[in-house]
Amino acid sequence: MARYGAPGRCPVCDGPLEVTRLRCTQCGTAIEGQFRPCRFCQLNREQQRFVEVFLTSRGNIKEVERVLGMSYPTVRSRLDQVIEALGYRVERESEAKDAEAQAARRKAILEALSRGEIDTEQALKQLKH
Repeated sequence: MARYGAPGRCPVCDGPLEVTRLRCTQCGTAIEGQFRPCRFCQLNREQQRFVEVFLTSRGNIKEVERVLGMSYPTVRSRLDQVIEALGYRVERESEAKDAEAQAARRKAILEALSRGEIDTEQALKQLKH
């Protein structure tokens, strides 16, 4: 009998699917309830294939590029998509640069305050904007 991989997402609304019945293939025992599927089961087939290639390539991006015929930016984008699909937050490069720029701006304001170039009120006003 052919076995198919269980879908992790609803084909109608793309919501998460819940496992409600498990059956032993050896003795036929069945268990019913509400079971949480594994995180990797939530990935679509394309993402599962990507993870498989990524793991068998031991995380070597160049090898993933070669096997999947993708460019470096595409591999990075797919990796970010998988990470997000697994429920983790991915900080984008632009977000990191914005955070660095904001930290540098705050530091400059505080340094100007400590040198007496601006007063506390001016520093607070600048930090709020």
